[in-house]
Amino acid sequence: MVTNWLKSNLKGDHQIWTIVAALSMISIIVVSSASGKLAVMASGGIFYHIFKHIILVSLGLGSMWFFHRLDYHRFAMYSNAGVILSFVLLIYAYKFEQGINHANRWIHVGGLTFMPSDLAKLSLITNLAAMLAKRQHVSYTFNEILPMILKIILVCSAIALTNVSTSLLLFTTCFLLMFFGRVPSQYLMLALAGIFITATLLVMTGTGSRIETARNRVINFASGLKGTKKKDASQTSDYQIERSFYAIANGGVLGKGPGKSQQRYFLTESESDFIYAIIIEEWGMIGGVFVLGLYLWFLYRGMKAVDSSGRAFGGLLSAGLTFSLVIQAMVHMGVATGLGPVTGQNLPLLSMGGSSLLFTGAMVGIIIAVSRDKVKNPIL
Repeated sequence: MVTNWLKSNLKGDHQIWTIVAALSMISIIVVSSASGKLAVMASGGIFYHIFKHIILVSLGLGSMWFFHRLDYHRFAMYSNAGVILSFVLLIYAYKFEQGINHANRWIHVGGLTFMPSDLAKLSLITNLAAMLAKRQHVSYTFNEILPMILKIILVCSAIALTNVSTSLLLFTTCFLLMFFGRVPSQYLMLALAGIFITATLLVMTGTGSRIETARNRVINFASGLKGTKKKDASQTSDYQIERSFYAIANGGVLGKGPGKSQQRYFLTESESDFIYAIIIEEWGMIGGVFVLGLYLWFLYRGMKAVDSSGRAFGGLLSAGLTFSLVIQAMVHMGVATGLGPVTGQNLPLLSMGGSSLLFTGAMVGIIIAVSRDKVKNPIL
């Protein structure tokens, strides 16, 4: 009976459902341990944070279920409005909202918080996929490609005002999407030049609440590669990386065991930005490789969804959303293991979060919706 219910209610790629179920269970177990510091420092106690996370994970799964049943073609019609709305909300958050952890990334709605960058990622990727799908069988012209590039630069610049790493990850995803969408190389270079000039202007003028922090983190990381130490405002990031290394070293091959992490009390945002280090400390190298394997499996199945859908829009949409989630996961794991500067990126489907879990669920749901589309038709 349970099997019949699952078959009738969970459509699309069942392997993606399995991956998400595994990551969700791991998330509840690891966050229950990693949030131990919150129970000490914040009100509510340990069970409050655990139950809150379970509810948010459940809402994320509900969001995924809801979106996987929709006709994903409809999202193309609303994506342009979503891009405009997200741009306005990003500027509003930067100008008028009170910051959390020294960054104006959230909009407060009653007692809840919402990150407009989550809406921006989903809207821009969907809109870009729709624009590219309509031009798969025609030659690109400058007038056709310019709106794409301008949207990418404007949205990424607005995100960069408060979150440089998310801006760079979104641009990377859009660049890959344009590449797979057969945009000619000269226009790809134009997009790179545009974002480089914009980034240079932001750095030179000091515009944005996190530009200087991002600059210092990159300098610190480069200094670390050279074996030198730079004393500056981002010294906290060095402390974070050192604690992450301690956690990984303590984990060894088999780990200290679930709930036995020591570094969770020292790592800032151990339940989100550095949760991969806690996973390795408690579950060892084996656990770390297993989680990495789940994301690589997800990448493979996301690309299979591209292959199963003969529609250009569906294929590009699934590719863009899959790239966005997997690249973010790889960056998070790279930061925890010292392969890149501190970014503040959480681990999709695993880290504690709020609205981000809902939007991540929506993105995965759309990928599954694409995997349901078996009609071999090159038309949008």
